[in-house]
Amino acid sequence: MGTPKEHIEQIRKTTFSIGGEKNPLAPMLDQAVKFLSAELYAKDVHFLMELIQNAEDNEYLEGVEPSLEFVITSRDITNTGAPATLLMFNNEKGFSAKNIESICNVGNSTKKGNRKRGYIGEKGIGFKSVFLIAAQPYIFSNGYQIRFNEKPCPHCNLGYIVPEWVDESPSLSDIKQIYGSASTLPTTTLILPLKPDKVNPVKQQLSSIHPEILLFLSKIKRLSIREDNEDPRLNTVSAIAIAKETNFVTRKNIDAESYTLYLSADENGDEFEKECSYYLWKQKFPVRPENRVDMRMEVEDWVITLAFPNGERLHRGMNYSPGVYAFLPTEMVTNFPFIIQADFILASSRETIRLDNKWNQGILDCVPFAFINALVSLVKTVDDAPVSSLPRMFRFLPVYSSPIEKLNSVRESIKAKLAERDIVPSETHTEQKFFHKACKVGRLMPAFWNTLKKAREQRVSLHNLSSHGCYVLNSSFDKPEYDQILEFLGVRPVCSEWYVKCIQGSNIVRGVTEKAYVELLHFLAVNWQSKFHSTGMGNIPLIKYVGIDGSVSLCTVNESAQRYGKTLCLSCQSSRVSWLIDWNKEFRCMANLYFVPKSTQEAICSSSEKEVVLKWLVDPVNITLLTVYEYADLYGSQVSSDRKLVIAYAHFLYHSFLKDYLSDREVASLRAKMPFVDSYGHVIKERNAVLVPAIESKWVQLIGSNPWRGESYVELGEDYLDPGYFAGTSTEGKQLLEFLEASDIPHISPPDAVIPTASTPLTKKNAFLLLDWIRELKRSGSIPSKFMTCIKEGSWLKITMNGSPGYKPPSESFLLTTLNKSSNWGHILQNGSVLVDIPLIDQSFYGHKINEYREELKTVGVMFEYGEACEFIGDRLMSLAASSTLTKSSVISILNFIKFLRQNYLPTEKFILKVKEGRWLRTCRGDRSPEGSVLYDREWTAARRISDIPFIDQDYYGENFVVFKEELQLLGVIVGFSESYQLVVDNIKSPSCLSYLTMEAFLLVLDCMRHSSSVCKLVNALKSTKCIKTNCGYKSPGDCFLFHPEWRCLLNVFGGFALVDSNFYGRNIFSHKKELKDLGVQVDFEDAVKVFVGIFRKQASLSSITKENVFSFISCYRELKGSPHKFPLDLKKCIREEKWLRTRLGDYRSPSNCILFGPEWVSIYPITCLPFIDDSDKYYGSGIHEYQKELKKMGIVVEFKAGVKFVAAGLCFPQNPCDIAPVNVLSLLECIRALLQQKDYSFPETFSKNIARRWLKTHAGFRSPGNCCLFNSQWSSYLKPTDGPFIDDDFYGSNIKLYAKELIEIGVDEGKACSLLASHLDSHSEFDTIVRVYDFLRQSEWKPDSDATIKIWIPDGLENGRWVNPEECVLHDRDGLFGLQLNVLEEHYEPKLLHFFSSSFNVRSNPSFDDYCKLWKVWESLEGPLPHAECCAFWKCVMAYMSSSTEKILADVLVKLPVVSDSGEILLFSKRDVFIADDLLLKDLFEKFSSRPVFVWCPQANLPSLPRTRLLEVYRKIGVRTISESVLKEELSLADGVELSQMDSRDAGIGKELVRLILGFLADPSRDMEATKRHGAVQCLLNLKVLETTEPITVSCSLRLSDGEILKVKEKHMIRWDKSCSNFLTQKMDKAGGKKNLVEYAFFFSEVIARGVLWNKEDQIKALSELIKLAFLLNFDEQAVQFLMKSNNLQTFLEDEDFLAAALPSA
Repeated sequence: MGTPKEHIEQIRKTTFSIGGEKNPLAPMLDQAVKFLSAELYAKDVHFLMELIQNAEDNEYLEGVEPSLEFVITSRDITNTGAPATLLMFNNEKGFSAKNIESICNVGNSTKKGNRKRGYIGEKGIGFKSVFLIAAQPYIFSNGYQIRFNEKPCPHCNLGYIVPEWVDESPSLSDIKQIYGSASTLPTTTLILPLKPDKVNPVKQQLSSIHPEILLFLSKIKRLSIREDNEDPRLNTVSAIAIAKETNFVTRKNIDAESYTLYLSADENGDEFEKECSYYLWKQKFPVRPENRVDMRMEVEDWVITLAFPNGERLHRGMNYSPGVYAFLPTEMVTNFPFIIQADFILASSRETIRLDNKWNQGILDCVPFAFINALVSLVKTVDDAPVSSLPRMFRFLPVYSSPIEKLNSVRESIKAKLAERDIVPSETHTEQKFFHKACKVGRLMPAFWNTLKKAREQRVSLHNLSSHGCYVLNSSFDKPEYDQILEFLGVRPVCSEWYVKCIQGSNIVRGVTEKAYVELLHFLAVNWQSKFHSTGMGNIPLIKYVGIDGSVSLCTVNESAQRYGKTLCLSCQSSRVSWLIDWNKEFRCMANLYFVPKSTQEAICSSSEKEVVLKWLVDPVNITLLTVYEYADLYGSQVSSDRKLVIAYAHFLYHSFLKDYLSDREVASLRAKMPFVDSYGHVIKERNAVLVPAIESKWVQLIGSNPWRGESYVELGEDYLDPGYFAGTSTEGKQLLEFLEASDIPHISPPDAVIPTASTPLTKKNAFLLLDWIRELKRSGSIPSKFMTCIKEGSWLKITMNGSPGYKPPSESFLLTTLNKSSNWGHILQNGSVLVDIPLIDQSFYGHKINEYREELKTVGVMFEYGEACEFIGDRLMSLAASSTLTKSSVISILNFIKFLRQNYLPTEKFILKVKEGRWLRTCRGDRSPEGSVLYDREWTAARRISDIPFIDQDYYGENFVVFKEELQLLGVIVGFSESYQLVVDNIKSPSCLSYLTMEAFLLVLDCMRHSSSVCKLVNALKSTKCIKTNCGYKSPGDCFLFHPEWRCLLNVFGGFALVDSNFYGRNIFSHKKELKDLGVQVDFEDAVKVFVGIFRKQASLSSITKENVFSFISCYRELKGSPHKFPLDLKKCIREEKWLRTRLGDYRSPSNCILFGPEWVSIYPITCLPFIDDSDKYYGSGIHEYQKELKKMGIVVEFKAGVKFVAAGLCFPQNPCDIAPVNVLSLLECIRALLQQKDYSFPETFSKNIARRWLKTHAGFRSPGNCCLFNSQWSSYLKPTDGPFIDDDFYGSNIKLYAKELIEIGVDEGKACSLLASHLDSHSEFDTIVRVYDFLRQSEWKPDSDATIKIWIPDGLENGRWVNPEECVLHDRDGLFGLQLNVLEEHYEPKLLHFFSSSFNVRSNPSFDDYCKLWKVWESLEGPLPHAECCAFWKCVMAYMSSSTEKILADVLVKLPVVSDSGEILLFSKRDVFIADDLLLKDLFEKFSSRPVFVWCPQANLPSLPRTRLLEVYRKIGVRTISESVLKEELSLADGVELSQMDSRDAGIGKELVRLILGFLADPSRDMEATKRHGAVQCLLNLKVLETTEPITVSCSLRLSDGEILKVKEKHMIRWDKSCSNFLTQKMDKAGGKKNLVEYAFFFSEVIARGVLWNKEDQIKALSELIKLAFLLNFDEQAVQFLMKSNNLQTFLEDEDFLAAALPSA
């Protein structure tokens, strides 16, 4: 081959026949290239990815750092007129001749089949994509200077792939000027003159190239983008330079390697470039056969790389960062914190990978394994990394779900695999790191971590944190910022009991400071109700208190919360704490009260969480918050059992008061309840008051003895006078008495009893002492009644009476003072009448001092005033009147005494006030008091007729009695009438005495009503009495009228009204109109109307209003129309509401419900029953029409339009719809139209009921409106009018369509056409008609109602067939199994109707699960084998429908299941006799020796749609038993005479390492087994006697079938443990048997040991057995066993090692 230019000429000649014959394939190739370039990618800019991909696939010289540079310029160096040109510079080896030939072809890439060599391109057309942005791309490389053109070459008619040699435009100097003349031009340059419309998209893509684009490229180390313009200000592309550096292979194993990669991006010449490091994990996975595809057939391994960014990813301001790479980034955002890179097969757009591709699915299935390995490497393999650095590694977990559903399965798989790995670090107090499964690790609450941290700082031992049934999450990980990560891992909080054990097993409570202790209390308080309320926390000593000896003790919450027991207390005030604790010790904690220590209380008070802690301590801990007052109140009732403590309690109160710890009010309250020691030395709890000791008392001086003893007054003992010393305080006796407020006269309340000394004369000293006592009692406001009575009535006060001395009670004594008007008013009163002597206090005896006690004397009853003397005399007179009636002379004396006082100008008021209310004055109505009595004269004549007034009996007192008129008036006697109307009313006679009143009497009644305030009383007395004279005789007021001539006609309608006789009463009667109205007389037109309305209603209710009444009333209505007397609303309402007009229907109706017949009603009359007024000759006649105007006013319908509403209510179709004429129907529709025009009108229920009858004529007969519709002319191309119940417009005429709106309102709805056609469908039998209707329903997208009965026509020829239910049909029968059971619609109908049957009739697309179950039942009833294809089809369906509900159905329905016979046929056997082969050893035995098949069928080849594992799972769920659980194993005895030789147990493998391994397994915290139980479990191993035999040790395996048959086989076991005699039998191992024999022996050994130790824990036997098996194969090597234990997170503790040393000392 010659020069590059000659090579190009050769290609043009040989490949494209330029200069030869026209290429016949040119058009085909041209269109292929156009299609691939234009349609392959969705965006213009994907050319950029293709170019980067090509650069990655290029080859580079050794020592060259592969780089790629993009420069865009506005210079047109190609002279093509391009507005901008893009240049790509790549320092690869350069284009070879073979590369040139490849690029001049389609689909003939040199990279094909080279995926294993690292090539990442695959389409074979990557370069051609540049035509999307450039019409003429240029390539300068290795001497080649060529261009391509998208336009067809004029020589060969082909575009895109025909090369042209370029001599100039551009030249190499042009290119170098743009690249930089100072730099060496890279080997390959690609020049793209951009299309005008592509400039901005290209610039935009260049500006947004992702900085992570180099992340997974193995070759390219640098990539840069810049813009070069003569004027830099025109630059718009954001320049960037990306570089990467690899710290290659820091860790490597067979299939995986890890390294750290650094990316840096310098954007627009920033001063500081952005960097990010990535931890990369690359791992190989073999390609699975089921995931192979043709495009990757040569690839043997998937290489998956996961990148974990250490810090913020480089994103160059973009809104997203790619999550999936196929060497180059896709646009898939995974929402995962790591990046997935693999050789994915991309979608044609390169935006995403093909998620439905099985190759990609295989890669995604391996991603969880790679992730787990990477995370384990990050977390576990850095030996020197502190535990605190590990949590950030977990930030790479895919905590958040992905928007791509397929990737969520990757996320879930990672989550599931993490759950099985020991990956979560636990808290440790050593340098050793421990990792566990997430489910075995628990989180602590942050507040408790704080407490533990402080406890650790204060040297509290916390080494056993993970010894409470759960490993504790490392504290550096257990933070809120990791909540979502830990939730993803499945790390849950520790249980509440863990905290109980932790606190109980440590010295936290006593070991921490008070501040930390309060924080612990706060933690408990916050979580008590939600976590600790029902746990054992309440039984742990948690609460501090000061004991009786002053030391600090602990109490549990439950003890504190008990009602009876210790009561723990807190002081409400911090300054009182020491005071209360000291006195509590003084009282010897007698009340069972114990205080929280002072330091603790101070810590609580200073805590910011004080309120929360206190609230918890109060409830539920039940600690009592006490003030000094509350403490004193509690102890007040406790000390009473000890006399000394009672005295001490008094001193406690006294000193607490002195220190202001108790207020005056609190002290008063406590004093009232405190116990006292009395003079006899007894403790008194209940008392009313306290007395000073008798030695110093005044009460002994006045009274002599203790009168309060019966009223619980305590006389204090002498102990209270002695000095006291308590709790560091001292007190003087007198101070204590003052504090206790011991009482004495006059400062004591007297007993409510008689004092003996009050009934005898008192000495002057005692009299004044008594008055001092009264003075103090008055100040207190309470004097006992008995005590006061004895003072008032006792004769202890010295008096003089007419010069004679004596003693009188205070209540009968007077004291003359200078305040009196004169000192001789007593003599004046004596001379005036028959008054008694007045006793005066002896002031010569008591001296002037007695006047100082004036108020006290008044209190005990002493009188001072003249008025009181008058009252004294009056009381004497009234007491005389009370004992006997006053005689006439006594009454005259009283009147004379009053006259005497008036004549002497002395006040009479006090005396009159005493005597005026007494009943001592005789009247015609018996003895009365003067007040209210009347002195009779002529003015009272009319009043005497209607009223019983108490007139004074002048016949008794004599004629001269009238001389005392003035004195009688002073006493309250009424003299003269003086408009005493109210008196008349008050004494009105009973109604029976008020009939037939005279004119004067009745007018007086009316006057009384006018002037009295008791009108109701008169009205009630007269309203039912015939007291008014009328033209109809005497009548009661309610029956009377005051007549008015203007509304006479109204009363003439019915007649019989009673009118007041104005001639009898005179014109004056009309001035009492109001009073008459109050009595009930009808005086107004409105009143008359009301009565008229009542009569009218009554007559109407009886249907008694005659023809004459009607005409009279209508005439009156006309007459009153022009008068001022308008009908009131209630009369109008009565007229409109009452049924008083007779109709043709024979009933009476109200006017608004009547119609006056006219010619407009003729057409509607035949189909209605309307209430026309009866205008027949028998009733109103034609004369009623003369009052049309009045009738209309009254509400009667006289026009057709106003009465259409009656049509709706009165619709009445004839029984035979044939009698309904078209004109009747049209008239009805016209009425409906008129009704619809009314606003807010709604049809009555009767109309809806009647209109729903069959009365409309259709092509399917008479139908109700809801069952027919108008035929739409637009349907003519699909339907015929006779296909359904369409209205017969030939019968009604074309005008029927004018009423479409009205027809819709009554139910004729075009929208119901489909439903009507469907309901009418079963009346057809012609297949063409039925198909026509079905097709119309399909096009109308009709859906049946839920309650509709729908059928499907199954044809049998053109006219025969049958209707079936949709449940009996399916659209398809893919497997052809249901031809006899179901109707398959695709056999009868076109495909377009099948979708209609599915969506509208709910016809199933394929047979349902129940159908398959029924089919299986049919197969069970048949004899013979089941075809393999049909069996597979059935179980594929089961797999598709499998759920919890179908499991139960299958378990109940399937009686037989498939098995495979010896001949390979599938037979159905009873489900109870087939088994799942979960034990392959037993399977081999029973297949080899059983006479019948016992294992359930599975397809020999594992079908994708019927995986064997899922099928076996289905069998298991529907009740098929496994062979392992069904076989009954029985150990066979050794033959007699078999030689047994005893051997050392260690030679049999039962040694120290075996026991240590088992102890470590049992010590796992998740098993929660105490040391003693662990040691007991392994003790049985230490007592074994090991016996060896050469004979085989076998087990009999029996399998019982449902028919009673028992299948038996024998199984070799090699090991047996006879626990009854502690013998361990072992078959001598044949060492010549090789490794198989060794593994077989290890299997049986480990199984027997594990089952013997864990006989009661079946679920743990397998795990222990696997460990023992591995240890056995390692010959129980000590170091190997230790590593084995550590790798499984097993360890023994000190107590276990002690046990081992004691049990196996010689080991």
